[in-house]
Amino acid sequence: MFRCLITKARVSSTYRWYHFTPGVAAKLNVEQLADRVNLQGENVLVRVDLNVPLAKDNISVTDDTRIRSIVPTVNFLLGKGANVILCSHFGRPEGEIIETGENGRLNPVVKPLEELLGKPVKKVDDCIGPVVEAAASDLDESEVLLLENTRFYKGETQNDACFSAGLGKLADYYVNDAFGTAHRAHSSTVGVTEHMKLNAAGYLMEKELHFLIRAVESPNRPLMSIVGGAKVSTKVPILDSLLDKCDVILLGGAMIFTFLKALGHEVGKSVVENDMVEMASSLMMKAEDRGVKFVLPSDVILAEMIDNDANTAVARVTDISGEWMGLDVGPETLQMFSEEIAKANTILWNGPMGVFEMSSFANGTNTVAQLLADATSTRGALTIIGGGDSVAAVNKIGLGDKISHISTGGGASLELLEGKILPGVAALTEV
Repeated sequence: MFRCLITKARVSSTYRWYHFTPGVAAKLNVEQLADRVNLQGENVLVRVDLNVPLAKDNISVTDDTRIRSIVPTVNFLLGKGANVILCSHFGRPEGEIIETGENGRLNPVVKPLEELLGKPVKKVDDCIGPVVEAAASDLDESEVLLLENTRFYKGETQNDACFSAGLGKLADYYVNDAFGTAHRAHSSTVGVTEHMKLNAAGYLMEKELHFLIRAVESPNRPLMSIVGGAKVSTKVPILDSLLDKCDVILLGGAMIFTFLKALGHEVGKSVVENDMVEMASSLMMKAEDRGVKFVLPSDVILAEMIDNDANTAVARVTDISGEWMGLDVGPETLQMFSEEIAKANTILWNGPMGVFEMSSFANGTNTVAQLLADATSTRGALTIIGGGDSVAAVNKIGLGDKISHISTGGGASLELLEGKILPGVAALTEV
């Protein structure tokens, strides 16, 4: 690999931060880039998210959603005669070169990319340096070049000056279509933009921002959030922010047991974050003070262990005891959720209702997915799903195309909804 001589990390201060407010400055998009510049024969560096799951053979891609999502931007640029240079991370190799697996080389995505784009994809085994620069300069009109895993360099996640400059030597124009990494100030999302003439948002990035900003800044009310998952600790910032925006919040997943304990209920062997009980109580008090309907499940599916073949029972949340643990929301809860969802016109969902990977405890998650799909198709409700587990669950049961928008960035979408700065968006050229 090419060795950088400069290793000091930095964070640029030459651009204006993007903040989640209605008056934010508009950012250049890929079509506006093409209007400003004749892209024929020009190299365009496109930051994408090709961090896809692999099968046990470490070769086969099991879910090509992220690959398919970048096709519109790439095809648009190719149609303008541009040479597209794709860069992406793959897992978390933390500066090490790993040949195969979820933290390895990007070789497994080459074939799916070629099939979806309908043309050959050249690949190099590095991201920067003379060999990569030569490959970039040798591109003919409308060719595609894939760089190696950017996180093989430690400098990537440090927004390192040398690594950023190395990427900057490959093209004059930059497009960010990786919303899932927009909340990271990395070299390939922020630092590289200082070395480009213009920096634009791709179609996927623009779509994500449009849906998420619309949902929270100008929603068709009532605005509902459905929040699930295992830990309260990971959802405190988003819950606190949503209490200022939502009319109704439905809770599911293992995190509910921390709230139930805060209410003084026994929870058996269910997962509880004891250090978050006081915070859970505080969030419920805030909801009451702000007039937000904060809905906890009334019943749950219990099991003796986390096993598909375990003995199960349905119990009210006030009747959990002994060796039982809650692994899904119950039928009464789902009826209550159905009634609430039927009233909402804008719905955000993040986090499963239970251990959805096991069929015995997937009903809650699957039912909520179906309720959102029905709300979209029958009433025209705006439904948005973010977070890897929620997205995986919806795609697993074939409802992905029935939802208004499925976000490709769990962390980025949460931070945007929290009102945080997204450095990868801030770095783009203002219109």
